[in-house]
Amino acid sequence: MSQMPLMRPTKADRILVVDDLPDNCFLIQTLLQGEGYHIDVASSGSAALSYIEQSPPDLLLLDVMMPGMDGYEVTRRIRQNPRLPFLPILLITAHDQSSVVRGLDIGADEFIRKPVEVEELVARVRSLLRLKHSVDERDQIARQREDFVSRLTHDLRTPLVAADRMLNLFQEGALGELPPGMGEAVGTMIRSNQNLLTMVNMLLEVYRYEAGRKTLSMTAVHLPELVQEVIAELAPLAAEKNLELSFDQSALQGQSSTGIVIGDRLELRRVVTNLLGNAIKFTDAGAIRVGLSSDSQQPTTVVLTVEDTGPGIPAADQPALFESFITGSHRRAGSGLGLHLSRRIVEAHQGQIDVKSEVGKGSLFRVQLPAKAQVSVGN
Repeated sequence: MSQMPLMRPTKADRILVVDDLPDNCFLIQTLLQGEGYHIDVASSGSAALSYIEQSPPDLLLLDVMMPGMDGYEVTRRIRQNPRLPFLPILLITAHDQSSVVRGLDIGADEFIRKPVEVEELVARVRSLLRLKHSVDERDQIARQREDFVSRLTHDLRTPLVAADRMLNLFQEGALGELPPGMGEAVGTMIRSNQNLLTMVNMLLEVYRYEAGRKTLSMTAVHLPELVQEVIAELAPLAAEKNLELSFDQSALQGQSSTGIVIGDRLELRRVVTNLLGNAIKFTDAGAIRVGLSSDSQQPTTVVLTVEDTGPGIPAADQPALFESFITGSHRRAGSGLGLHLSRRIVEAHQGQIDVKSEVGKGSLFRVQLPAKAQVSVGN
C-alpha cells in the first residue's frame, strides 16, 4: 500500500483514499486499481489535507468517522480553501440519512454507504471523475478566453493610440497644411478612432474585473464633488441638444450621510460618466436630472439617480440590461459593455445598481453605495 507519493502519473486519474482503518483502504485500493486508477492512501484527515495542499488528486474518497479530524471537517476545510482546484469528494459513511445530509451541505458531491458494493463504488467514481474532467475543461476554456481577450485588447490599443496621435498631428498642421476639405475628414477619423479606443479600453476593464485582476485604490470619495465634475464635463453635450441638465443634492442635507463613500474615485467616476453619458446620448428632448440622497431605510447608504426623458427601455430588455454585449433594441445602442462594467464596479463596492423605465416616459437609473464598504474584487 503506497503512503501518499507526490509524483503524478501522466495518464491515470489519481484518487486519494482517506480512512484510519488499513483494511478498508486496502480493499478500496485493490478494487479501483483493477479499474486502471492510481490510488494513494492517507490514514488521517490532517495527512489528507497536507497531501492535497502539495498535489491535489482528481478525486477524494473520504471516510466520515475518523479520530481527530473527521470527514466533515476535512470537507469543510477543502471547500473553504480558494487556492485549490475543483476536487470532487465522495463520502463513505455507515451512518443514517442525517449524516449524508450534513456531508452534502458542507460541500461533498456524493456519498456511498458501508459495506461498499463494488459496482456502486466504481459507478460513483466514474461519475465524479466525469464531472471533474468537465469542470477542468470548462475552466481551461475560460482561461484561454480570458488570455485571448487580454492579448487582443492590448494588441488593439497600440495601433489605435498611434493612429490617434498621428491624426491629431495632421489636424494641428504639424505635418503640413491640410488640403481644402481634408480637415473635416480628419476630424471624423479622429472621432471614430477615439470611439474604438474607448471600446477597447472598456473591454479591457471588463476583462480585468471578470478575471479577478482588477485592483482598486480605496479612498474617501466625496460623491457630490465627483458628480459635479462629470456634469461640468458633459454639460456641453447636453447643451448641444438643448437638454435641461440639473443636479439636486438637497436630500443629503441634515442626513447622517454627507455623500462620502469609501471607494476608488476613478472607477466611481467611470460609473457616473457612463450613466450620464447614456442619458444624454439617448435623450433627444426634455431634461436629465441627477440626484444624490440618503436611503430613508438605510441612512448610511448614498443613492445616486440619473433620470432622463428619453424613449425608455422595453420591459423585455430590462432584465439583461447589465449583461455584457446586451445592446437593447434602441437604434443608437452601443456595445452593451458600459452598463455591464458599471454593474461590476458598483458590485465591487458592495453596492447595487438597477433601472426603472417605461417606453415613451424615460428611464431612471439608481446606484446605491454604502458609506463604508468592505470591497472585494475577483472570483
